[in-house]
Formats: sequence, structure tokens, C-alpha cells
Amino acid sequence: MEAGPAIEVTGLACSYQEFKVLQGVSFTVRTAEIFFIVGPVGVGKTTLLRNMVGLATPVQGEVLFNGRSFTKADTAERREMLKTFGLSFQGGALWSSLTLSENVTLPLEEYTRLPRDEIERIAAFRLAQVGLAGFEDYYPSEISGGMKKRAGLARALALDPTTVFFDEPSAGLDPIGARNLDRLILQIRDTFGTTIVIVSHDVDSILGIADRLIMLDRETQGIIAEGPPAALIAGAAIPKVVEFLTRRTVRSG
Repeated sequence: MEAGPAIEVTGLACSYQEFKVLQGVSFTVRTAEIFFIVGPVGVGKTTLLRNMVGLATPVQGEVLFNGRSFTKADTAERREMLKTFGLSFQGGALWSSLTLSENVTLPLEEYTRLPRDEIERIAAFRLAQVGLAGFEDYYPSEISGGMKKRAGLARALALDPTTVFFDEPSAGLDPIGARNLDRLILQIRDTFGTTIVIVSHDVDSILGIADRLIMLDRETQGIIAEGPPAALIAGAAIPKVVEFLTRRTVRSG
């Protein structure tokens, strides 16, 4: 029997202060899928992500994780659901006054009652998993941008989440660093069956690792395309989608 979707978004409307950004947004994300939310800068990608994970409140609509409503959950229910997904922000969003190990232990200290030695063991394992073994006692100012991204991912993985959300993971990285991060994301999905949701306008990353995507549009304030990127390019049904994914101008007529 096929399992239901990992995430269901239905009729979501999002605003930024008084400005309406998105309306009528509906889509599903399958379990263990690498799913991209794409589009040009300023179309509401990060706003949608923030509304999905509770960092902002939708004007309308509902978000469900594994069939449970996150939008309508009370405080206690939402806290339990928060344990099941990790967030990896732009730049890693590390606390500069804490070591990498201390940054990774934060969610474990917040959401578990594990003994200190177990928390530190998990933090060391997660840092090793992203290629940062031996850097536990380094501070963010002492490592490169790519390493900060990986440390942010280690923190997102601390609670062994079923879903991980990324906001522009390749921003600020050189092409080699960006592709290395893509490979790490693929490895995590393939090894642990993690559902991955990525906000990005990095076309190389989208074409390289996306199973499916939705593309947001400023004019319609919603989704103008959904599906595997290769199929959207081959179908050539919507010129602006093909232009975005191929970096080529599509002539009509």
C-alpha cells in the first residue's frame, strides 16, 4: 500500500506585512523526494518556505506533514511536529559565539532530555557526517563559507528529521562548493530516506538533483509549473519556465 505524501500544501495564501505575495498555492511533496521551490528573485520562494514551517502565519490555507495539520495544530502538537524536520538557512545561520559542536547541540538541548555526553556524541557524529570531523571546537569565523553551510546542515540533521528544508543552500558558494553540497544532499536522501525541500534559483542544482519542482510566478502570485525539470523543458509549454531552466530566450510564434 503506497504511503501518503510527506507534505501537503492546500490553498495557501501568504503575505509580507500588508503586501500579498502568494495566493491559492497547492502542491504535495512525496516521501524521500528532493523537491525544489524555484523562480526568479522576489517571487516569494522564501516567504512560502517560512509559512510552511511556522516562521510566518499563512493568511489562508493549510500545511500538513504526514497527514497531520501543522497549520491548525496547537502549541504542544506543533512542538512535537517540529522535531520531525530540520531547517538549513542561508549562510548556515550559525551562532558566532558558539563552536560548531555547540551550534549543533542547540536543537538537542531544546527538544530532548538526553544526557550531555550523548548530546555531544550526536553532535560529533552529525559533523562527521557532513565532512567536518575534527572541527567540533572551531568557531564560525574560523571556517569557510562552504563549511558553514555544512555545519548548518549538521545542525538541521541533529534530531534525525524525516524532512529537511533548505533556503538557497548554494548561495555564496563557488560552483565546486555548490556541487559538493548537492552531492551531500543526495547522499543524505539516499542513505536515510529523508524528504528534502529546497528553495533555490541555482539552475545547475535544480537540474542536477531535483526529482520535481514547482515554479512560482510574480504576475499570477502562484504556481505556473510543476513536475520534473527535464519534462518541463522538453514539454516547452510555458516559455518563461523553459527560459528559467535553460537560460535561453524562447521565441514565440
